[in-house]
Amino acid sequence: MFGKLKNRENLAVKHRKTKIFTFFLLSFLLFSFGCEISNLSAQNANKMRDIADDLGRKIKIPEKVERVVSLAPNLTENIFAVGAGDRLVGVTTYCNYPEEAQKIEKVGDTINPNMEKIIALKPQIVFVSTASQIETFTKQLEAQNITVFVMNPKSLNDVMTNLRQLGDIFGTPGLTGEKLNILQARILEVEEKVMDKPKVKTFVQISDEPLFTVGKESFLTEIIERAGGVSVTKDVPTAYPKLSKETALALNPDVLILSESPDNTEPNEVFKNSNAVKKGKVYKINADLLSRPSLRLVDGLEQLAEVLHK
Repeated sequence: MFGKLKNRENLAVKHRKTKIFTFFLLSFLLFSFGCEISNLSAQNANKMRDIADDLGRKIKIPEKVERVVSLAPNLTENIFAVGAGDRLVGVTTYCNYPEEAQKIEKVGDTINPNMEKIIALKPQIVFVSTASQIETFTKQLEAQNITVFVMNPKSLNDVMTNLRQLGDIFGTPGLTGEKLNILQARILEVEEKVMDKPKVKTFVQISDEPLFTVGKESFLTEIIERAGGVSVTKDVPTAYPKLSKETALALNPDVLILSESPDNTEPNEVFKNSNAVKKGKVYKINADLLSRPSLRLVDGLEQLAEVLHK
């Protein structure tokens, strides 16, 4: 009798030992499997790809982009447009559109961003709009493994190209493609409407005093052409030249466009005897639509086409 009880106790002990061993074995296997999954995830997260920016530089960016900073209002607008606004962790004080952009952490202005704040936000990419911006802080950011990516569109087609590229960077090509199709249709509609209409002599006043306008290198010169006009300053060197009153007086535009801002609400006095002022063909268009090479440039194109042919 005693021997049977002893055997039962030995069997029970062996059973408990087997259960304990099995438990630890399963725990080890699950832990190992979990570590393997984590390692694979980390490898995927760190996987890089090559892409060229608008300076033609081949740059390495993460396969999955989740944290970025924008140092230009037009780039902020375009990042939101491709469905990646939630990945912006920092923008400039000038980034006021769309409304959600105003809630994002500010990192200074376009020319003098706060580098310490940018680094603290740990972005994977910092988007800038001009080559001059990157000269001052590229090395500082790259030392922190932060990529500097230049997007500097100089035409409406460049804006469309940048949008498509942003869709690729953020992994939203479907949504981006749909928006691009709509924008291209709107552009085509404007061009068809003005195709057979005479070109209208147009002056764009960027500021009243001093008198700044758009020149040969400005994307707005092209937009005026697409809208059925011809800029009377299209051959003036640089993008945004300052004009003397003597030069402006000889231009005599038929339409005067004010890039509307608080300090640019009336035509410069030099135009008081121009055809535009005499005939009441002075129109205001939101400055952001004319100054930012973003997808809203198409809004500016439509408004220009409408007022030029009134």
